[in-house]
Amino acid sequence: MPAGSSRMKPSSADVSPREPGRRADARHNRGRILETGRALFAARGLDVPMAAVARHAGVGVATLYRHFPTREALITTVFADQLAACTTVVDDALAEPDPWDGFRLVIEKMCVMNALDRGFSAAFLTAFPDATDFEREHVRAERGFATLVQRAKDTGRLRADFDRSDLSLLLMANNGITAGSTEAAVAASRRLAALLLHSFRADLADRTGPLPPPARLAPSHLPWPPAS
Repeated sequence: MPAGSSRMKPSSADVSPREPGRRADARHNRGRILETGRALFAARGLDVPMAAVARHAGVGVATLYRHFPTREALITTVFADQLAACTTVVDDALAEPDPWDGFRLVIEKMCVMNALDRGFSAAFLTAFPDATDFEREHVRAERGFATLVQRAKDTGRLRADFDRSDLSLLLMANNGITAGSTEAAVAASRRLAALLLHSFRADLADRTGPLPPPARLAPSHLPWPPAS
């Protein structure tokens, strides 16, 4: 027998099954945390304690923090899909031949998205400078909306004193809707959007006069600096 041949070598049974098993457990835990976080943020907003997310997900707090070291990391991962959908809405609106129709599309769809997920507007209106991908997508949506606003003004259909920061006010107002069911919340959100869109029309501004100056909200509650 060659020298050293009697030395024990780790078999596949000693190594590979345990490691894939750990990886599968980690993937399962991460998925449970994201699913639970998404549900809790949608129902209760972003103030849900991390410990509550861990408890509802059936994992330990240490496990949650191994996957998501900060609340911001969890929030931005949970809302990445919604932000991507928001950016797609803006892109679709920019492709509309009529800028007013595109502007209306963004307002209506963002209100409905917020009615379906109470955490969405809070995440959209919050800056996460350490979440590079999230912020990049965020800025792209903001710039697209700013372009859409200017185009709608140029057609003479959007009132000239509409400020880009008014989107923040709209989302905050929409987030205040309380209803007994998702269907009722969506219906109320659609009506609020319709009422606001009516007030944004340039022909109404001619009859009612100018709006008060834009509200200078805290920077953390604005997706971009208000237009001067």
